[in-house]
Amino acid sequence: QVQLVESGGGLVQAGGSLRLSCAASGGSIFTINTMGWYRQAPGKQRELVATRTSVGATNYADSVKGRFIISRDNAKNTVHLQMNSLKPEDTAVYYCNLKSGGYQDYWGQGTQVTVSS
Repeated sequence: QVQLVESGGGLVQAGGSLRLSCAASGGSIFTINTMGWYRQAPGKQRELVATRTSVGATNYADSVKGRFIISRDNAKNTVHLQMNSLKPEDTAVYYCNLKSGGYQDYWGQGTQVTVSS
C-alpha cells in the first residue's frame, strides 16, 4: 500500500511564502504517474491546485498560476509545492495525491495552510 506523507504547512501572513512537500513510499508505483496537490477550504469542495506528471507536464488552477510552482523528484517519489504571494483565500487543507496505472489513486492525510490578512 502506497503511503503519502506531507509536510510544510503552517501559518503565514498574506504575501508570504510556504513550501509543501510530499513523499510517497511503500507499495508499487507505476513509472508513469501524476503527483499533485489539491486543497479544501471549510464549506467548499476539494479542488485541484497543481499537478505534475512523471514526464514533466504540469497543470495549475487559474487562481494559483504565476504564484505557485510544482516540482518533483521522480527518483525519490517526492513532490513539492512552492507557494508565493499567498492570499487569505489560499487558506485550506492541502492534500497530496498520486495517480498511476489508471486505477491507483492515493491521498495524503492533509496539511493545514493558513494565510492571515
